[in-house]
Amino acid sequence: QVQLVESGGGLVQAGGSLRLSCAASGSTFSNYVMGWFRQAPGKEREFLATISRVGYNREYADSVKARFTISRDNAKNTVYLQMNSLKPEDTAVYYCAAGSGPQGSRRLSQYNYWGQGTQVTVSS
Repeated sequence: QVQLVESGGGLVQAGGSLRLSCAASGSTFSNYVMGWFRQAPGKEREFLATISRVGYNREYADSVKARFTISRDNAKNTVYLQMNSLKPEDTAVYYCAAGSGPQGSRRLSQYNYWGQGTQVTVSS
């Protein structure tokens, strides 16, 4: 079992930046591929970024590739999402997830554990 707790969300103006953190506990963090997803009101949860177990492989959704950066610190059992040049359409609840599957996982079903989410609101 892995417990995940996101933090770092909030209200930011368009063009601003936020860094989300996701702290893991309960199991060996480096055993898991980690991902970030988001869900806007009335929309399905969508993939944003994923990072491999030791951090060498990172993949992004096209919509955020040039603006968001995923990273992890296995010594701190934490995964991060640095978000720059934020837009109003980035407003959503952001979730981190841990999966036992292959690196590069983009589907929700490939992730076994989820955090409770953190709200990000970008004002215009």
